[in-house]
Order: sequence, then C-alpha cells, then structure tokens
Amino acid sequence: MTNRDEYYNRAKQEGYRSRAAYKLEQLDAEAELIGEGDTVVDLGAAPGGWLQVATELAGEGGTVVGVDRQRIDPIDGVETVRGDMTETETREEVVDLVGEAEAVVSDMAPNMTGEYSLDHARSAHLARIAFETALELLAPGGDFVAKIFEGPDTDGLRADIGEEFEYVRTIHPDASRDASSELYMVAKGRLTAPVRPGDRLEVEIEDTGGEGDGVAKVEGYTLFVSGTEPGDSVEIEVTDIKPRFGFADRVG
Repeated sequence: MTNRDEYYNRAKQEGYRSRAAYKLEQLDAEAELIGEGDTVVDLGAAPGGWLQVATELAGEGGTVVGVDRQRIDPIDGVETVRGDMTETETREEVVDLVGEAEAVVSDMAPNMTGEYSLDHARSAHLARIAFETALELLAPGGDFVAKIFEGPDTDGLRADIGEEFEYVRTIHPDASRDASSELYMVAKGRLTAPVRPGDRLEVEIEDTGGEGDGVAKVEGYTLFVSGTEPGDSVEIEVTDIKPRFGFADRVG
C-alpha cells in the first residue's frame, strides 16, 4: 500500500475530511503544539482536517478558528472566516476576531503551476504571511507552524522566524507524500521581550529573585541579573531570553 493510500484510507475510515489531518497530528506529537483549552487559528483550513484535529487537542475548553478562501462545512465548536489571507482586510478580521492565540498553524499552499521555482516562491510568500499574522496573534510562549516547499527562500524564512521564537525547526511528517518537497516550519515559544541577547542597557535592580539574582524590569519584562542587589544601578548585557523572563550579566 502506498503512503498516499494508507493515509487516504485511514482518513475515510476515521472520519477526517482529508489525509492532511495526520500531518497536524504528527506535528503535534513531535512538538506539542496544542494543549487543552488553547485558542488555535488554522490558516488555509479547508476542507477542515486540521480543524478536526485541533478541536480534539484543544478540547471543550479550547477555541478553534479556521480561515480559508473556500467555504468550510460546519464543524462543532469551530468558528470560520471566509477570506484570502493575502488580503489585509482578511488578516485584520482574523486579528480582531481572535485577539490572542496559543497556536497559529498554516497549511496554506499556492495553486500549483508545475514550475518548481515559482511554486516554491509562492509557498514562501504564503508562509511569510502566516508568520506575520502569527506575530500579531500569538501570546507569549505561543507556537507556530507553516508549510513551505523546500527551496532557496527556506533558510531566510527560518532565520527570520528564529528571531521571534525560542527555537524553530523543520519537520517532514510521515503523512506527507514520499515525493513531496513540502516541509513544515515549527516554531516554539513566541518571544515578546523588548530586548534580545547581546543588548546592553542601564537598569535599576528592584528586587531579588528566588535564586538570589537581582531583578530588573524593562518595559514590564523581567530580567534576572547575576551579581546584583536591590538598589543597584548597573549596565547589563542580556544573555538569554524566554517568553516571560530573561537573564543578563552585569558589565564591568
């Protein structure tokens, strides 16, 4: 049995609208993208296979929103937006509707021309639109997934995504067709800190953390600074950042 037949037949038997449902299932199993109670936004959601998996993972307390140019037949517990994500009006509608999400996932793909360089470039454009939308929607620590066809634009997009998340990796799910060049950018831990590693700045140490490090605030973001005490005014260099706090060393 071919890879295509296996997942196509399983989707029919298990009630999924497309074999693509298993891609999200496998991506989640590997990267733990969607948790109980999460708000999830699925871009390029028709016919709804990913939405079905997302609702199972998010559970009754979760919120799932699907967006596509095509009509999506109703799914219990899922809200849909019919629109083109390449249009500003649609992106603004999604942001206004959702507000904040724990996961943004995108299986958007261009209409295939058969010219590989063109199909790759178009897929990279859609993945970047999904990425930019995710930056507007994701809560600190949120996760992001987008499909892209492998090619010369892949590394640049991965680098840009990596600057906004704790880490990013590429995954080729088993449910993808064997000959397919598609892969998924999987980014974990949306960073919303006003600083980045290597930044130097002057701070006031306001408190002491549980491990004895000084605590400074930068635009409400917490930095733990080794070798400092409350009342110190020091120059620091940021060494590491997490979604909700970071670390820095005293300079000099």
